[in-house]
Amino acid sequence: MRKKGWLASIASLALVTGALAGCGNNNGGNASPSASGKTEASSSASAGSKASGGTVKLKMWGGVPPEAGPQEVMDNWNKEHPDIQIEYVRYVNDDEGNLKLDTAMMTGQDVDLFVNYTLSQTAKRVESGFAADLSQFTDYNIDEKMGADAAGWKIDGKYYGMPTTKSSYFVALNKDALDAAGLTVPKDWTWDEMREYAKKLKKGDGYGFIQNTEPYADPVDAVLSKDGYTKADGTSNLDHPLVRKWLESLNGMMKDDKTTPPLGEQLTSKMPVEQMFLSGEVPMLNIGAWLLRSSNNFTDYPRDFKIAFAPVPRLQDDAEGFMTRGGLGDYISINARSKNQAAAWTFLKWYADGGMAPMAAGGRLPASKDADQDAALASMLGDKAETYDKDSLMYVIFDNKTPTFVRSVPQEVMDLRSQEYEKYFLGSQNLDATIAAMVSRHNEFLKKSK
Repeated sequence: MRKKGWLASIASLALVTGALAGCGNNNGGNASPSASGKTEASSSASAGSKASGGTVKLKMWGGVPPEAGPQEVMDNWNKEHPDIQIEYVRYVNDDEGNLKLDTAMMTGQDVDLFVNYTLSQTAKRVESGFAADLSQFTDYNIDEKMGADAAGWKIDGKYYGMPTTKSSYFVALNKDALDAAGLTVPKDWTWDEMREYAKKLKKGDGYGFIQNTEPYADPVDAVLSKDGYTKADGTSNLDHPLVRKWLESLNGMMKDDKTTPPLGEQLTSKMPVEQMFLSGEVPMLNIGAWLLRSSNNFTDYPRDFKIAFAPVPRLQDDAEGFMTRGGLGDYISINARSKNQAAAWTFLKWYADGGMAPMAAGGRLPASKDADQDAALASMLGDKAETYDKDSLMYVIFDNKTPTFVRSVPQEVMDLRSQEYEKYFLGSQNLDATIAAMVSRHNEFLKKSK
């Protein structure tokens, strides 16, 4: 699929950014991956080392705050490897932050490694020539180390990065509130059942369920990852009956039940959903394992309740064939324009096989079979282990055998559908018009992509 419009937008912004910032640091800006692969990568790294008096300097861009693990990882590496020093650069994993990262790579700023959080973003960067093909390195078997789920990150049969974490998505629950309402911690539930929980847990004018806008469409992707984003005739499947059910259900929770915030309120207030959950204000939060970097922080987020965990609910009644978002995540790529690809690869192997252990404190468990999982779990819970329902935590992270998907729908499709469903949730477009608009725009995209 071609993404000329996106590239043109990036290029235009890059020109403006370069003009304002003096084009930034252009080290390595004209480098490109060679057909010979590993040989050039190795010689480039060597050249970089010699040019800096024997020390290679790397920069890794990621979306996790430095204090939530990355800085400790960098410090540990730098102590052990005086010949290769690495610096962490944080970018916020939202539209603006991803644009900042892409612009930095296009303008030749120092980016040696970068973390992708969706396959959609990764595909864009591969097409733009930003991500190196890791098949040039033959001393590490990603499939063997990470397991079968790693293959979900392949693009055209190749790895342009390495998935490094076990990525768990779940509904975090205020266990004390559940107990008071006589509700059990679910191990398998539907969206309708979750909606009833929200009604029973709602108190006064408060809400029973909350989430960031990023995972809004996960129920839709859970359905379409299995049933297909297109039908047998090649046309859009965005009018799938369960897409309609999701729209109606979430809108009903906003406007009829008043158990979850209206989208307009959430957007205008920049609602701090994690804080609202951890303060005890809202008893259910749809989120991922990164919650633990906040829930372990009693200084900024003091709480007096135990947190339990439930799988993300499904839209369909039948559990057969149900998929949930998760699997492996934090897909780390090497910049194809980096002069220090071999050094970056050395760091990446170390990181994946255990160097990333401090990241567990922020909920990021290593995916590699050679990493110490017990140590990572201990790090994840820290001295706050007694404030979690460990049985439900272990279930959602390790024991839940529901098949997982990595969100792979093209960014253009994600954008067009969110633009349309936001109109519905904001009350400016009815349900039928919303579905018709999503299907029409998706079909236009499919025609242009042929």
